Amino acid sequence: MIKSYEKTGKTEDEAIAAALEDLGLERDDVSVEILERAKSGFLGIGSSPAVVRVQYEAPDEKPEKPEAGKREAKAEAGAAETASPTGDEIKAKARDFIAGLLERMGVKAKIEVGEKPNGDVLIKLSGDGMGAVIGRRGETLDAIQHLTNYAVNRGGEKRRHISVDAENYRAKREESLVQLAEKMAGKVVKYKRSMALEPMNSYERHVIHTALQDYQGVSTSSTGTEPNRRVVVSYEKPQQQSSDNKPGSREWS
Repeated sequence: MIKSYEKTGKTEDEAIAAALEDLGLERDDVSVEILERAKSGFLGIGSSPAVVRVQYEAPDEKPEKPEAGKREAKAEAGAAETASPTGDEIKAKARDFIAGLLERMGVKAKIEVGEKPNGDVLIKLSGDGMGAVIGRRGETLDAIQHLTNYAVNRGGEKRRHISVDAENYRAKREESLVQLAEKMAGKVVKYKRSMALEPMNSYERHVIHTALQDYQGVSTSSTGTEPNRRVVVSYEKPQQQSSDNKPGSREWS
């Protein structure tokens, strides 16, 4: 089921980061809608925080067991969570799951398991038939990654994010998305009006948001509902410097 969670922060980025920390999720696991942008006000007067809504997919909740069985259920849950799997166990579990999934798909592939610099598990697939694994615009690859994360992290006390790539597709796609984002941002600044990109999945939207987070004169937000959710690149009029900060003005301590 799709759940949503709202969070406030001094800036949009801080609100998103706080929401992800509360939920224990990664940025590409969620879609973000900016409900209210942060306003600085004048000398602190009239300022307001940013408000964001984070949507994520959560497993269906099971109905509560009868009162007589609650103690046994708690004991079983406690026993299952006492020993968290090690990094090597998580990697082995992820490898086994993907190997079984590919076998059912009738695809033979070389599976390499490693780690990203941030500690995430990285699984690289290569071989014949990777087109079927990647799918249209990476939709099948995204589904494989989502299923792997759910299968490996289900019931665990700590969540470990697993990225799945095939024939370096994600790196190539990321590069083309960054170029698209910068091209669109240039048009937004030139014509001083907002523009919407084509519908994208949460991973692709995350790449666009990240690529433009420091781009002067624009801001990004997501709009719509899955699977037609898209990024909107908005024009932001440059803030005028106050007289105290103009070149040549004198600062008093």
